[in-house]
Amino acid sequence: MDAFRLDGKVAIVTGAGRGLGRGIAARLARAGADLVVTGRVLGALDAVRREIEEAGGHCLAVELDVRDVPAIGRAVAAAAAELGRIDILVNNAGVNIRSPALEVTEEEWDQVLDTNLKGLFFCSQAAARVMMRTGGGAIVNLASTMSVVALEHRATYCSSKGGVALLTKQLALEWAPHHIRVNAVAPTFVETDMTVPVLRDPDARQKVISRIPLGRTVEVDEVARAVLFLASPAASAITGVVLPVDGGYLTQ
Repeated sequence: MDAFRLDGKVAIVTGAGRGLGRGIAARLARAGADLVVTGRVLGALDAVRREIEEAGGHCLAVELDVRDVPAIGRAVAAAAAELGRIDILVNNAGVNIRSPALEVTEEEWDQVLDTNLKGLFFCSQAAARVMMRTGGGAIVNLASTMSVVALEHRATYCSSKGGVALLTKQLALEWAPHHIRVNAVAPTFVETDMTVPVLRDPDARQKVISRIPLGRTVEVDEVARAVLFLASPAASAITGVVLPVDGGYLTQ
């Protein structure tokens, strides 16, 4: 068996309606996994579902705001009931509000931290409970280069992603005895809707690219392939790792 194949596995991807989440879901489906895609906009999820099914895969779309903890439990339970198991969880759902630290409001803080960190934790908890009943699994979190280094006007985002990096290690430690691996990928700037406000400005784009030794931003599928690796049997001895997918950003 190809160690990168996911045949017979069930994978949940949060925030899968667009951008990285959509690309990750498509990549896991091509590797043979049955998909459960979640997000706040059901119309966008239906488009992802159709795309996967037209390519020969199986996909279930579930509307979910990861800030709603009871809804997380219901969504995970519904996915497990429909497909019989959960083998992989990709915690991709995330938001970024750019604001100087002196101007961050409580509402902005709560929106970013509740989505990027709190939601990620409770999705992991709900999925892990199912995985423990079926022999284990793999959780892959979306961290960031801003899990490690700061960037101006990103107080909320850096705080949330720093938390993701350490939480990844904590859950890896606690759940290893249950055969659940927990890892993260840490991309730099990727061409998605979230980064458009920065990358469409020529000066800001040049500033970003000047920091990346490979001289370019990262493509969605480059992140998706790293997620696939960490979710697959090819990474069977890897847990607690935060893997940069950053073109060398963190070397400086």
